Amino acid sequence: MDRTANARVASTRTVTRTPDFTLGKLWPLGLFFLLALLFPFLPLGDKREFLLQIGFFTLVAGIMALSWDILARSGQVSLAHAAFYGLGAYSYALLLKAGLPWMAAMPLAALAAGLFSVVLGAVTMRLSGMYFAIATLAFTEVVRTVIQNLPESVAGGANGLLVPALLGGNSRGQYLLALSLLLLTVLVSLAVRLTRLHHAFAAIRQGEETARVLGVPVVRYKLAAFFISSVLAALAGVLYAGKTFFINPLETFSLANSIAPLTTSIFGGLYTTLGPVLGATVLRVAEEILHNNVKNGYLVVYGLVLMLSILWLPRGLMGLFRRGRKGGDL
Repeated sequence: MDRTANARVASTRTVTRTPDFTLGKLWPLGLFFLLALLFPFLPLGDKREFLLQIGFFTLVAGIMALSWDILARSGQVSLAHAAFYGLGAYSYALLLKAGLPWMAAMPLAALAAGLFSVVLGAVTMRLSGMYFAIATLAFTEVVRTVIQNLPESVAGGANGLLVPALLGGNSRGQYLLALSLLLLTVLVSLAVRLTRLHHAFAAIRQGEETARVLGVPVVRYKLAAFFISSVLAALAGVLYAGKTFFINPLETFSLANSIAPLTTSIFGGLYTTLGPVLGATVLRVAEEILHNNVKNGYLVVYGLVLMLSILWLPRGLMGLFRRGRKGGDL
């Protein structure tokens, strides 16, 4: 009985402890957004369009990684991110096809993905660990198969679907829109950290039974995490669709779009706001450098670099900032 009581007391202290967070810790994020905002206005020369494209997809990768990390904070390891990414892209394309302006189609597409996530969450809430991950992966395949087998007049079938260019194809405008949505994702992440969601997610991650003993409505908070994460991932899908002008089921719902956010979050630092953003920036830039310098097998080199980084930095890039520094993470 003594051990049980002590465990409950320790868990309560861990869960209810206020995050060690001050406005002074926002400066790395502030610096990142300042540099990112200045980037499209620099004299980039004849490589302007190419560099803006790299910057755009780096921001999209940041949104995906941070949205996945928000879900992971509740202890859920999902492989359904490609599903919500793809649902956002296809919903956006179909809403535009129906005549809606892009400013209305974007939030509606994100909301549609969020509603799907609630359905999936309600079905899979009893699963955990590997079983939950497999179920979410299966969901992605089901969604891809359904989209692929819809009549071509509806969603383009296996051949894909043309999408009007976002903001008329203006590269700077597209980049700034992606930066705005990344800022929104960061603000959502900080809001989660500074509210009771942080305590609830931490309790569930440490153990659902313990969380229930502490009075945490586990199902409600897990669904909330799933909803928030999927809406943000869908916004990334909207950006992708509007930038590439074309989407198809095999590429949009690919396993890589589920694995990349997971890997990026781990590389940058789990359960933080800055970590996934930093990880996405480093990995995306490294990928481009390797692609341009290692024509054959650059993905192998990229994979080795990533694997060694994870082995030597088990707490991600944020682990470097933790060394010799007291206090919580951003």
